[in-house]
Amino acid sequence: MYGLNACLALFRQRPQDLRKVWLLESRLPALKPVLAWCVARRIGYSVVGDEDLRRLSGSGHHEGVVFAALAPVERSLDAWLRGLPAGPVLAVWLDGVGNPHNLGAILRSSAHFGVAGLLLPQGSSLGLSGAAARVAEGGAEQVPLVRLGRPDESLVRLEAAGFVAAATVVRGGQPLYGTVLPERLLLMMGAEGEGMDPALAGVAGMRLGIPGTGAVESLNVAAATAVFLGEWWRQHRT
Repeated sequence: MYGLNACLALFRQRPQDLRKVWLLESRLPALKPVLAWCVARRIGYSVVGDEDLRRLSGSGHHEGVVFAALAPVERSLDAWLRGLPAGPVLAVWLDGVGNPHNLGAILRSSAHFGVAGLLLPQGSSLGLSGAAARVAEGGAEQVPLVRLGRPDESLVRLEAAGFVAAATVVRGGQPLYGTVLPERLLLMMGAEGEGMDPALAGVAGMRLGIPGTGAVESLNVAAATAVFLGEWWRQHRT
């Protein structure tokens, strides 16, 4: 994990998963509580140079700190459903999204708008990476990652829990603005470029699109997700 906000959020939420810290000397003040924790529990930390952090993180955007830590535990769909509160709940199903920077941006928006869970397909390699966590700016520690089973069975379980599935489409959907969104919304977002799986979109209870000028075909998946989430929040949380 790397990036200052991402690492501080990890420390606040699950410090027991921390295994080692590397940091620039300039980050000593910001990471003082982390280093005190490390000293008390005999967890190693090292003050290193910029090139060391580039090598460890594989990125020039390390922001002066790299953590070695256990990955967050993904939840099963059934376990996640059991823990949901009554009333309005928003979940996001990512169908084929693969870019870690888009995942990070979606996690950041999801944390901002109170998404209860990010649902990941069974066979997808998508998961939390250092790049995604940095872009999420701490949001990765706020939104549970839920690993789905078979799509048809997962959709049945979600609908039984009161969710209405809404496929997001470029053409032929109900305009987002002016559509009353359900309190328990399952927002299905498609892959970059290809969009949603037509078979999955075909079984959704709603099809939604974002009106615009038409000057470009569509929004980037992360930007589009933020627009959908913001409208649901406006209708049900404001």
